[in-house]
Amino acid sequence: MNYSQRVEVLTYLGDIFKEIDETHPILYKAQVQNAWFTIPNQIQALHHWGSLLEKEHLENWLQKYTISAHPIDKTVAIIMAGNIPLVGLHDLICAFACGYKAILKPSSEDTVLLEWVLELMIQKDSFISNLITIVKDKKLSGFDAVIATGSNNSFRYFEYYFKDKPCLLRKNRNSIAIISGNETEQELELLSDDILSYFGLGCRNVSKVLIPEGFDIKVLIQKLEKYNTYIHHHKFANNYTYHKAIFLLNLNEHLDAGFLIIKQDEKIAAPIGVLFYDIYNDMESVKTYLSANKEALQCIVTHLPIVGAIPFGSSQKPSLDTYADGIDTIDFLCKLVTS
Repeated sequence: MNYSQRVEVLTYLGDIFKEIDETHPILYKAQVQNAWFTIPNQIQALHHWGSLLEKEHLENWLQKYTISAHPIDKTVAIIMAGNIPLVGLHDLICAFACGYKAILKPSSEDTVLLEWVLELMIQKDSFISNLITIVKDKKLSGFDAVIATGSNNSFRYFEYYFKDKPCLLRKNRNSIAIISGNETEQELELLSDDILSYFGLGCRNVSKVLIPEGFDIKVLIQKLEKYNTYIHHHKFANNYTYHKAIFLLNLNEHLDAGFLIIKQDEKIAAPIGVLFYDIYNDMESVKTYLSANKEALQCIVTHLPIVGAIPFGSSQKPSLDTYADGIDTIDFLCKLVTS
């Protein structure tokens, strides 16, 4: 397949994703496999991908690179996470757009949607069945490079196991928000989406908020109330109840929103059902904090003039050129051509 045909296939996917609604049977099948993948969460993910996979967006993104117009005789193994719906799709799109063959190792939590996406691609062009394969229980073999996403423990395993291959490896990261105290009502409402969309399961979800001295955290809690129906989701409720019990037993100070625990804590990664916050005195201390924790951060959400920061409400709306861990996937793949 040449470059134009690959873009056409991706555009075809985007057109289908845009039209997905709650009646589509694949959504129910995926929800049965993974209860975190609620129908609204799947639709949110697919509609966002639909907005990105338009011909103009794809070409504007890819024209920044020297991408082969013809197929590349190399295969990339892609090991995917499964925390939010189709979280590994970007890696597949990158490899496909660059002309590589791909072997996909999905998370056991997210095989239904991925298999459906591959079926759609083959439906558009049957030759794709020769280019992309999904491996579930078999050992990976016959690949020239690896893109892998996992936990910190997995990262160490990947480093050792794939030491003889070109690798793009990712590990645990979390996102934070920095409140100035001058946010509008709308900005705080958008921040609630950054925190709790997809149940807060994504590495781009805000797990900790830095607030200035004197800021009333209850103002933010009021905005989070729009997600209070999460308490009726059994997996989220179990997490909330468990951590509430732990904090009560340990006499840890915390605020209870009835569906979410808000706790002052120096850690960045908060458990599901919990939001951490910490207090800062001045911007110099914030910059020091960010510098000390830069390797642990995926997103910094704020309206303050901080390098690399993104606006409120955008953490789970990445663009095509937003790369996990700040590592340019297309650049990595382009360099493989001559390696």
